[in-house]
Amino acid sequence: MDPNTFPTKGNLILAKNSLALSRQGFDLMDKKRNILIRELMELISAATDIQSEIDKTFREAYQSLQKANIQMGIHVVEAISETVPVETSIQLKRRSVMGTEIPYVEYEKGNKKPPFAYYGTKISLEEAKEKFDQVKELTIRLAQVENSAYRLAVNIKKTQKRANALQNITIPRFEHLTREIQNALEEKEREEFTRLKVIKRMQQK
Repeated sequence: MDPNTFPTKGNLILAKNSLALSRQGFDLMDKKRNILIRELMELISAATDIQSEIDKTFREAYQSLQKANIQMGIHVVEAISETVPVETSIQLKRRSVMGTEIPYVEYEKGNKKPPFAYYGTKISLEEAKEKFDQVKELTIRLAQVENSAYRLAVNIKKTQKRANALQNITIPRFEHLTREIQNALEEKEREEFTRLKVIKRMQQK
C-alpha cells in the first residue's frame, strides 16, 4: 500500500498540493494547446495563400518560357539554362514556439542579375528567369510553412494527450484521494471526540 494514501494530515497536505499542481499543469497545457492551434491555423492560411501564388507564378513562368522557346529556339534556351547556378545559399535554422522547434530558412534574395548576357536573348527569357526565381522563393517559404505546421500538429497531439491525462486521470485521482483522507481524518476526529466525552462522563461519576 502506498504510504502517501494513509489518512494523516501530512498526506492530506501532500494530496492537496498534488491536486493544485495537477490543475495548474492542466491550465498550462490547455493554454499551450490553444496557442499552438492558433499558430497552426495561421500557418495553414499562409500555406494556402503561398500555394495559390505559386500556381499563378508557375503559369506565368511557363508562358514566358514557352514564348522564349518560340522566339529563340528550344536548343538555345536549353544551352542558356545550363549557365544557371545551383542554389547553395539556403541555410536551415530553428526557432521555438512553446517548446516546438520550428524550421526557419535563410537564403540570398538580392541577386536578381541573370547569369546570361542580355545581348542575343529576348525579354521573354528574362521574364521567365524572374518568374522562376519567384517560384523558388515561394517554394522555400511553402516548405518552411508546411514543415512548421506538421511539427505544430504533432506537438498539439502530444499536448492534448497530456491535458487529457491530467483532466481525466491525475486530477480525479487526487480529488478522490483528498476526499478519502479528509473523510478518514474527520471520522477519526469524531471517534476521538466521542471517546473523550465518554472518559469525561466516567470521570464525573
